[in-house]
Amino acid sequence: MDSSTVGRLLLALGVAAALVGGFLALGGRLPFGRLPGDISVQGQGGGFFFPIVSCLVLSLVLTVVLNIVLRR
Repeated sequence: MDSSTVGRLLLALGVAAALVGGFLALGGRLPFGRLPGDISVQGQGGGFFFPIVSCLVLSLVLTVVLNIVLRR
């Protein structure tokens, strides 16, 4: 690999590490898992939770970020 490829890889890894760190630092304040449209059913024997809207938002954000990073 040439130096520009290694540089881009290190830059992408640094940005990814910063995003993960920011998400972990702000994770308690972000409404993921509590968005309108997330399915939550509680019963006597337990409960069921499926964060469908949170999954859609996360998928959209990751798609945009990866398209920007991996664009040639």
